Amino acid sequence: MSQYSVRIPADVDREDTILAGFTARQVAVMAVTALVLHGGWLATRAFLPVVAYLVVAVPVGVAVSALVVVRRDGITLDRLLLAAVRQRLQPARRVAAGHAPTAVPDWLTGVADDADQPAAGGLELPATGVNEAGVVDLGSDGLALIAACSTVNFQLRTPAEQEALTAAFGRYLHSLSAPVQILVRAQRLDLSEQIAELSDRAAGLPHPALETAALDHADYLDALGQQAELLRRQILLVLREPVRSAPTDTLAKRRRPGLGRRRTTAPAQTAGAWRAAASRLLRRMHEASELLSPAGIDVTPLDAAQATAVLTAASNPDSPLPPSPEMAGAHEVITTAGPDWDFDTEENSL
Repeated sequence: MSQYSVRIPADVDREDTILAGFTARQVAVMAVTALVLHGGWLATRAFLPVVAYLVVAVPVGVAVSALVVVRRDGITLDRLLLAAVRQRLQPARRVAAGHAPTAVPDWLTGVADDADQPAAGGLELPATGVNEAGVVDLGSDGLALIAACSTVNFQLRTPAEQEALTAAFGRYLHSLSAPVQILVRAQRLDLSEQIAELSDRAAGLPHPALETAALDHADYLDALGQQAELLRRQILLVLREPVRSAPTDTLAKRRRPGLGRRRTTAPAQTAGAWRAAASRLLRRMHEASELLSPAGIDVTPLDAAQATAVLTAASNPDSPLPPSPEMAGAHEVITTAGPDWDFDTEENSL
């Protein structure tokens, strides 16, 4: 069996160039700018000297060319400028769609005043809910199901094993008939809880050598977190499935002469269609688990709490704390129980 090496380019998302290394969008913008400047010259050449027009036209042409050619972080300056304008025009405060902004608590009125706050706008998120089975409702975009995948050490396998793993993964890719996303996430790892637990339990170990080893390991983890930024990687398999609405026939009566009744169809979002889409998702997830198991990859669907945690982390990726469904919402005031002071006693009186 012959083997062929195929190089896959890393810039598959790069726009195609059509003229002198410029993309179609860049050529179109510069061509329109040149036409506008030429039209301005034709309209003003009767009374405006050439030098005076060039003083105005040359900076405009250079600025437009720089906006569409110069890139920062892989994005052209005109797109960055457009994104900045959109961000500036959007409300600074965001609330859940369909909900009114909550009032500032009384104990914060001295710090934040509603009158000084900008207007709040609705925040539309792709996910509208997660059911008990972990199925994410995407509204009009259908449903999604998230699963965590284990990793396989490919480099330590023999050539025959590597070929078997590649063939097993290829069989799964060839079986796909619907959208699938393989997501590799990296999050900051906070080991403070593990370090504190090691230090607390070290004194209860049955042998002094074990206590010393536990304390040394806690010190090692502490030093490791100070020397480098620790990351935790997670591989997720996301399956998408549209909700196929059943058309319902309606009869529209026309009062115009010469026109009779005309039959039209309108999509109807029913609970049955939603359950059918969820059933297809679960079946596809079961097939993925069976096809990837020969490659040594364990596919574990996330439940409601785990899926909610993943979506929360995606909304706040820089948070070092693991999110959970029990976390307080943005509108909730967090309080803690304090000591019961008895102000009637002489000891605690003010």
